[in-house]
Amino acid sequence: MLSSFWSFWVQAIVIGSMIACGILIVYTSKGQKKEETDETTGHSYDGIEELDNPLPRWWVGMFWATIVFGFGYIGIYGLANFDGVGTVKVDGEDVTWTQTNQWKAEVQAFDEKIAPLYEGYLATPIAELAQNEEAMQTGGRLFKSYCAVCHGSNAMGAQGFPNLTDHDWLYGGEPAQIKQTIMYGRQAAMPAWEAALGEEGTKDMAQYVRSLSGLEHSAEAAAKAKPQYDMLCVACHGADGKGNQLVGAPNLTDEIWLYGGSTKQIETTLRYGRAGRMPAQAEILGEEKVHVLSAYVYSLSMDK
Repeated sequence: MLSSFWSFWVQAIVIGSMIACGILIVYTSKGQKKEETDETTGHSYDGIEELDNPLPRWWVGMFWATIVFGFGYIGIYGLANFDGVGTVKVDGEDVTWTQTNQWKAEVQAFDEKIAPLYEGYLATPIAELAQNEEAMQTGGRLFKSYCAVCHGSNAMGAQGFPNLTDHDWLYGGEPAQIKQTIMYGRQAAMPAWEAALGEEGTKDMAQYVRSLSGLEHSAEAAAKAKPQYDMLCVACHGADGKGNQLVGAPNLTDEIWLYGGSTKQIETTLRYGRAGRMPAQAEILGEEKVHVLSAYVYSLSMDK
């Protein structure tokens, strides 16, 4: 809602402009000849002279009709903080028309129209729904609207945002696990270890982490970090470094890195920690749409 000051000025400018247009029509019509004539106004350009004829009746009529339409439009839909007489049905009640209320009404009408379709989808197991081409087209549209901004339109992610087209899952890639992730969100909690490891210990640990996935590393530094890994990291990532989906701890033995696998990137992760967050979508989408979206995400890696 606008402040009283700006509401007044918006109304004054709009209504004042419409009144001024009406005055202009009246003023320019005064003194004009009623019939067409061969007399000129005295204006001449390139041999073309301007005849002193009245404004066309259809033009004047349309101008007045536009002004009347404008006042009618304001009366129905309002202007600034002035509410018009127009109403729209929201949540089963007639409320004053506003752009927001109109949007709500259209969304509710659309949701009511497609509700039976989503109810049918919800009753279908995710693995089976992932085979439904029509449902996957719907899921693809939901993905592009709500997920592509982080995971990319191709779902292959980016640094800090998981690739959804492979088989590497932080919290599990089974249908129920995917749906739980989308419904309720996830909050990662990789603690910062620089205080416990120290500067040199952090660098040594980065070498050990690289050794787990067979990347080039310093064997001497990795050996020095092994006891620290067994004490500080094994609880989440496991003794073999293959992670734990119950807490979202990534597998350190493959070549998939959420925040990058270079020495510098691993050191940064160890030094400052990570706190990636997957927002919950239950309140935004509702279970029906989450179910379809889960099936779409599940389908992305089915054939990989």
